[in-house]
Amino acid sequence: MAKDSSGPVVLITGTSTGVGLHTAIAFARAGYVTVATMRDTSKKKDLLAAAKAAGVKVKVEKLDVQRKKSIAACVEKVIRKHGGIDVLVNNAGAGFLGSLEQTTDADLDRTMGVNFFGVWRMTKAVFPHMRERGAGRIISVTSVGGLIGQPFNDAYCAAKFAVEGMMESLAPLAQRLGVQVSLIEPGPINTEFVNSVRSVSDLAAYAPPYDEIVQKYMGASTNVFAQYGQTGADIAEVILAAATAETPDFRYITSDFAKQVVAPKVVDPTGNSV
Repeated sequence: MAKDSSGPVVLITGTSTGVGLHTAIAFARAGYVTVATMRDTSKKKDLLAAAKAAGVKVKVEKLDVQRKKSIAACVEKVIRKHGGIDVLVNNAGAGFLGSLEQTTDADLDRTMGVNFFGVWRMTKAVFPHMRERGAGRIISVTSVGGLIGQPFNDAYCAAKFAVEGMMESLAPLAQRLGVQVSLIEPGPINTEFVNSVRSVSDLAAYAPPYDEIVQKYMGASTNVFAQYGQTGADIAEVILAAATAETPDFRYITSDFAKQVVAPKVVDPTGNSV
């Protein structure tokens, strides 16, 4: 455990809203020194209000997962102030709705930059510290879209597939060095993330010649979210379980619906046989 008398230390990315916000509150309630990071700290109001309502404290730090200097500065600061990092939660994400043909290079760079390269760089920054200590947990929030491709999510699924491959490769070696690696794979989640995906992507996705197809797809997706969507708090509890389990699974598919979606492709839903 890191040298902080208050408890183990968790660093969470993307905590201004949704899953990240709820995860920060869940860890703080569980007694962790909770370092909640976000690209724009002017958006910390909702997180701090939730922490106050829950009767807990979180430490907000500025961190842009797309900038190497920002990552290095934040990780160094957390280790210096709190003695170490026991748990890293890679949660920051950016959605994009659009077919391959409609996705610009800028769209692809942004989607891969946040969802994959951000995870790669955060993990690379924290892993040496955990390896030297012979202990730590690295938990990354991916998606069933990292296991099953989904129409009009070409760039997003590509990024999540990349994270899955990275972590499957890292996990066996990390485990030998005392570091546990886990993936959190939600299906539909009813958070602000969904609204941000639609607002960013509408112009691209709803343009001809795909407009009629995507409207039907989004109509069906809306029904799925309404019937099967989990809350950010639901996902946060799964993340906390992965952090606190004596022997964590490699893969946590967060709902029965999500397990049904990936069942044709995933033989072992825990991922422990990989």
